[in-house]
Amino acid sequence: MDDLTLASDALRQNLKELEIINTYLGGHDVVRNGLDRLLAHPFLGTFSGKTLKIADLGSGGGDTLRMVAQWARKRNLPVDLVGIDANAFMVAYGQQHSQQYPEIRFEQADVFSEQFAQEKYDIVICSLFLHHFTDDGLVQLFSGLRQQVRIAVLINDLHRHPLAFYSIKALTKAFSHSHLVKHDAPLSVERAFIKQDWQRLLPRAGVPQFELRWRWAFRWQVVFGPFLGKQPKNE
Repeated sequence: MDDLTLASDALRQNLKELEIINTYLGGHDVVRNGLDRLLAHPFLGTFSGKTLKIADLGSGGGDTLRMVAQWARKRNLPVDLVGIDANAFMVAYGQQHSQQYPEIRFEQADVFSEQFAQEKYDIVICSLFLHHFTDDGLVQLFSGLRQQVRIAVLINDLHRHPLAFYSIKALTKAFSHSHLVKHDAPLSVERAFIKQDWQRLLPRAGVPQFELRWRWAFRWQVVFGPFLGKQPKNE
């Protein structure tokens, strides 16, 4: 999945299965819960009646944005949803599968580019995206996002744990029809995060205040940004 030249039937199968994994193994729940918490925060009162511009970095097949669109529609919340991906195939796939959502658009971009750094968003979502980067890359990205968001950065990523590794390995071996999923899912857990990683990396990026929560199944929900006016909360 890190190969930006990938474009094949195997990748299409991979994206279909990732959407199933996100739906049934808690990924979408982590993002929905984070958005609900943000929406309930008094800081959001200053954005009442305005269209919220929400970006999903590493948007892949676009399933997270389609879920966010459904979430917003149920709340009569006007949104402008932007999927950002460096892979042209992902952008095309996302567009093709999101035609029923006019509030969603996709852009091909490098999140480390100067051009991307000029963009501003109300909320930035990073869902199963960050474990692809080095520590230095994450510090650079977090530091930049601090300057780009008006409300918050909402992170959903994996907990690095032996039980998570062997569970996803067994599940994908038994049920997956994608060799990419069988290879990438356990590898993603190996590359993922423990609590101390967040507590080390975020301050390095100049993010002293953040909320960190463990969510089922072996997920981290991390939130930081201008909305947060209290000390770090770890659960």
